Amino acid sequence: MASKPREHRAVGPHAMSATQAEAAETKVADSSHYQKIQIRAYEIYLEGGEQHGRDLDDWLQAERELTKNHTGE
Repeated sequence: MASKPREHRAVGPHAMSATQAEAAETKVADSSHYQKIQIRAYEIYLEGGEQHGRDLDDWLQAERELTKNHTGE
């Protein structure tokens, strides 16, 4: 007996589940937030006289500032 060929449907980028769509939105939001922190950390670096070795401190300060502004505290 010959088996019936399986039907194949193309799955495009528009065919994603709600969970996948939410994950994609989260990635975009995370990426945007990361870029804002990166830009602010660089501004802090410039404002601080371009002191080397303070990159983590500058990053954490930027993160605190943006998180504070984002949550409305």
